Amino acid sequence: MDMDLAKQTFIQEALELLASMESALLAFEDQADPGESINAIFRAVHTIKGSAGLFGLEGIVRFAHTLETVLDRVRNHEVSLNRASISHLLECHDHLAGMVNDLASQPEGSPDLDPHGRQLLEGLVPLLEGKEVAAFEVVRVDAPVAETAGAPALGGGNGADCWHLSIRFGRQVMQDGMDPLACLRYLGTLGTISHLFSLIHLPEGDAFNPEECYLGLEIELDTAADRKTLEEVFEFVREESVIRLIPPHAKIREYVALIQEAGDSGDLLGDILVKCGCISRDDLREALQIQGKELTTPGSMQRRLGEILMDEQSVPPAVVAAALDKQRRPADRQGIESKVVKVQADKLDRLVDLVGEIVIAGASAHVLAAATKEPALIESTAIINKLVEEIRDNALSLRMVQIGETFNRFRRVVRDVSRETGKAIELEIRGGDTELDKSIVEKLSDPLMHIVRNAIDHGIEPVEVRRARGKVDTGSLTLAATHEAGSIVIEVSDDGGGLNRERILAKAKEKGLIREGEVLSDQEVWQLIFEPGFSTAAAVTDISGRGVGMDVVRRNIDDLRGSIEIESYESAGTTFRIRLPLTLAIIDGFRVGVGAGSYVLPLELVQECVDLGPFLESAENHLVNLRGEVLPFIRLREIFGVHGALPPREQVVVVRYGETRAGIVVDRLLGEFQTVIKPLGELFRQIRGIGGSTILGSGEVALILDVPQLIQLVATANRRPTLSSTVN
Repeated sequence: MDMDLAKQTFIQEALELLASMESALLAFEDQADPGESINAIFRAVHTIKGSAGLFGLEGIVRFAHTLETVLDRVRNHEVSLNRASISHLLECHDHLAGMVNDLASQPEGSPDLDPHGRQLLEGLVPLLEGKEVAAFEVVRVDAPVAETAGAPALGGGNGADCWHLSIRFGRQVMQDGMDPLACLRYLGTLGTISHLFSLIHLPEGDAFNPEECYLGLEIELDTAADRKTLEEVFEFVREESVIRLIPPHAKIREYVALIQEAGDSGDLLGDILVKCGCISRDDLREALQIQGKELTTPGSMQRRLGEILMDEQSVPPAVVAAALDKQRRPADRQGIESKVVKVQADKLDRLVDLVGEIVIAGASAHVLAAATKEPALIESTAIINKLVEEIRDNALSLRMVQIGETFNRFRRVVRDVSRETGKAIELEIRGGDTELDKSIVEKLSDPLMHIVRNAIDHGIEPVEVRRARGKVDTGSLTLAATHEAGSIVIEVSDDGGGLNRERILAKAKEKGLIREGEVLSDQEVWQLIFEPGFSTAAAVTDISGRGVGMDVVRRNIDDLRGSIEIESYESAGTTFRIRLPLTLAIIDGFRVGVGAGSYVLPLELVQECVDLGPFLESAENHLVNLRGEVLPFIRLREIFGVHGALPPREQVVVVRYGETRAGIVVDRLLGEFQTVIKPLGELFRQIRGIGGSTILGSGEVALILDVPQLIQLVATANRRPTLSSTVN
C-alpha cells in the first residue's frame, strides 16, 4: 500500500468530515430534537480518530479521543450543551482542522498538541464531569503551559509508554467489602503511577448515600505488566464497575505486529483480537452484549463490534484497523468493485486542457476536410466532432460542483460575526444544489465573504433600530443561487437599512469621483461603492469600514467574466446580484465576422439573428424595432474601429443577459463553434467588452466577446462607443 497516497486520502476525508461536523454544530442550537446532529458530530470525530490511529497520528488521536468522550456523554444525555459549550466545541473543531491541515503541509510529521490545544481540552473538563458550562474562556498562548496539579490526563494520557486506566467503580463496591484504594495500592506494586486524577460525582440531597461509592479514577501507569495482569487487579470489582485499559504506544505496535504476522485469517474480528491478547474473553463478551442490546432496541445506533470496542476504549483504533485488514484479506483477493474513484483536481484540470486541444484539432481537421469536398471525409470528421463534443461535456461535468457546500461555510461566519456585533441574524440558503465549475467556486469564496460581512456589519441594523422601524428583532440574510440564461445568478440579500444614497453621493464628491451637479441613476450610485478606498462607515471596526474589500469584490468578479448589480431600498434592505458563466474552460460559441476578423459570442446568450435593414428604427440613436419591441444596438465595427466598405446586408445578433436585451450588429454570421477559452494577456485585460480569445480551425485567433459588458455599454452610453472609450 502507498502510505503517502493513503494519508492524503485521510486528510481529504477528514476535512470533509470536519465540514459536516461544523454544519451539524451550527444546526444544533436551532433544532428541537438535535439527536441526529449530535450523532453526526460524534461519528465524524470517531471516524477521524480511528483513521488517525491507523497512521500513528497520536496528537490527533488524543485530541479527538477527549472530544469523542464529551460527545458520547452528550449523546447519552449525561450532559447538555448550551450556547457557550457549542462555541467551545466549534473552537475544538477549528483546532482539529488546523492539525489536519498541518499534516497536509508537513506530511512527514505527526502534529502534536500545542499549548492552545491543551487549553481547549482543559476547557472540556466541566463537560466530562457532567456540569453545564456558563462560559468558556480560552486564551491563546505561544509559550508552553505547566500541567495544573490534579488536572486530568486528557486525550489518552501524557506518556507514550504508559498504560492509561480509566476506572468508574460501581456504587455497591464498598458494601461488598471491597476498598477501591486497595486496587490503587496494588497498582503501585506493578509499576509507577505517573499521573492520577480522581472524579467524584456526589448526588445532591436525599439521593446521596454515604455507603455507596461515587469514585472514578484516570491513571497513567508506567509498567511492564501485560493486560491480563492488570485486569486481575480489578477482578473482584469488575462486575459492577466500568474499567477501560488503554495500552501504551509501544504495546499498540506490538499488537499490530502480532496481528500482521498471524498469517491469513478469515476469523471473526473478536477472535482475532482475543488470540493476539488485545482483549480478554470478558471484554469480548461485554461488547457482544452491548451489540445485542443495540440490535434489539429500535432507533439505537447499532454499531459494529469494532466500533463498540473502540468506543468502550477496550482496543485502540490502530489495532482494530489491523484486525479488520487481516479479516478482509481473503475477500480482497476476490476483488471488490469500487463505485467511487477520487481524482486529484490537477489531473482533472489537465484532462480538460487536453479535451480543449482535441476540440481545436478537431475543428482544424473539419476545415481541411471541407476544403477537399470529399463527402465521406466530411461526414467522418463531423462524427468525430460530435464525439469530441460529448467527451467535452462529460469532462466538464466532472468539474461541476454544488454551490451549497460554499454557502454552508457562511453559517459559521454569520454566527461568529453576529456575536461580535451583538445582532441576532438568521441565515437562509436557497438553491444549494445549483452546479457550476469548481474553479469558479474556489474564486468566489472571497467576494462572497466580503459581501456577507458587510451585510451583517453595515446592512442589518442593531435591535433597537429595527424595533423603531417596526421590524422583528432578528435580521434576515439570504444566500441564493439559480441558473438563468446560460449563466448562474448568486444573490446575497439582507432586510437591513439599505444603502444611503445621499451619504454615498456626498462621499463620492468628497473623493472627486463625480462632479458637482452630475445626475446619476440609482444603479450608477450603487456602483460607486466598488471604487478603491470607498467607505461610508462612521467608524472602523474589526469587521469592515476601512474601504478595502468591495473594490476587490468587483475585480474578482470581473476576472471570472461576471458582473455584479445592486438593488437597494432605504430601510428595506439590499440585494447583491452576481452573474457568472457556468464554466471558464470550453463553451458553445456563435461565430460572427466583422471586416476580415472573427468574433465569438456565447451561444447560450444568443436569442435570434435578423437582417438590420427591415428592423432599423433609428440609425442615429442605434435602435431597432423587433416586432414592436424597441432594442438598442451597437456596431462591432464602431467598437473595434474596423474600416472598409459595409456589407450589402448587415446582421443583428439579438442577445440577452439577465433581464436586458440588446442587438449586436455584425457583417456576417458564421455559425456555431466549439470554443476553447484562452485567457488574455496582462496587456489586454483592461479592455472592456472582450472576455478572452480562442483558436479557430484555420489557426487564426478570434476574440470572445464579453456580452454583459457590451450590454452595459449599450445601456449606459450617451454617445457612440469607440475602442478608446472601452479602455479603463
